[in-house]
Amino acid sequence: MREDARLEFLGGRLGRKAWPDGTRGRVLQWLTRACVSQRPELWLDSQQGLVVERHREGRARPDGSLVASHAFAGAREWADPAPVLMVVEVTSYDSDTDRRDRVEKPRAYAGAGIPVYLLMDRDACEVKVHSGPDADAGRYGTVRTLPFGQEVALPEPVGIVLETEPLKDWGRAG
Repeated sequence: MREDARLEFLGGRLGRKAWPDGTRGRVLQWLTRACVSQRPELWLDSQQGLVVERHREGRARPDGSLVASHAFAGAREWADPAPVLMVVEVTSYDSDTDRRDRVEKPRAYAGAGIPVYLLMDRDACEVKVHSGPDADAGRYGTVRTLPFGQEVALPEPVGIVLETEPLKDWGRAG
């Protein structure tokens, strides 16, 4: 395996996920600060792997999982997603990002019952907020798409408002 990638087992398939580049890491730093400043009891964990499929050995390592700051204490490499309020993915510039971040991940995260999936889409310069998971159907009932620069109100149980103006500098066009 190349050093610039990590593996995920999602949808019954083993896949390669690029390591975050500097700008992608900056987006996650910005989001962590925004979340913690409004909800200091929470943390955007960028290390914890999650079990995301009930019937297969689905495993994903989101770019971020918003949880109570103590939620993963004592967890092993792959944790139960029950305490996760929101998962975050920031698109990478690889050939697999469309299928992985825009199709497979929403299906897996909804199937795991994670309340909110936030996709920071650097190609499209937009934020997609998926909410209202239907675990049995493996889909989110609501998907809102907003361009970088717009205010984004994340629904409960997250309850955070993001001022996304800085993202305009970090998208494909930035």
